[in-house]
Amino acid sequence: MFIQTESTPNPATLKFLPGHTVLDMGTADFPSAEAASASPLAQRLFAVEGVSGVFFGNDFVTVTKTDATDWDHLKPAILGAIMEHFQSGQPVMADGATQAGGHADHDGADAEVVGQIKELLDSRVRPAVAQDGGDITFHGFDRGVVYLHMQGACAGCPSSTLTLKMGIENLLRHYIPEVTEVRPVAV
Repeated sequence: MFIQTESTPNPATLKFLPGHTVLDMGTADFPSAEAASASPLAQRLFAVEGVSGVFFGNDFVTVTKTDATDWDHLKPAILGAIMEHFQSGQPVMADGATQAGGHADHDGADAEVVGQIKELLDSRVRPAVAQDGGDITFHGFDRGVVYLHMQGACAGCPSSTLTLKMGIENLLRHYIPEVTEVRPVAV
């Protein structure tokens, strides 16, 4: 098994490509070891000292490290944990565990605008963010303000504010006049 690694815009996060499907659909974010109970793979990765976050996409795993840890020491242990997991035959997610599809339901007067926002996020934003080892989820729309949550490599990335404000906000405002601002939310 050969696992490729890619750097991300976030220096504390690396993207690992195991050459296998990680999740059939959606994403899964594990911002702490306590949140990893739904995934045998996430538990295995958090067992590596220095891992502070794990995120799964369709064909990748992103791992975030603590500031005190060096990638030269951490990377071999993470590669070993991912390899061991896929060779063990265990599932990535425990039975009955769910992963995020990246959407919050919204109805009422803003339902049409929210539909347009979600469509633009799915078609233009999420594929680009996934390239960097992360995801972005819609959390609401209220009086012109779109609330989004950055996950994976994008969470805590030095350029995430710039991505939200200059990239996503400008895109949404261009196509949807009702959008006036984009704000991050912490979950």
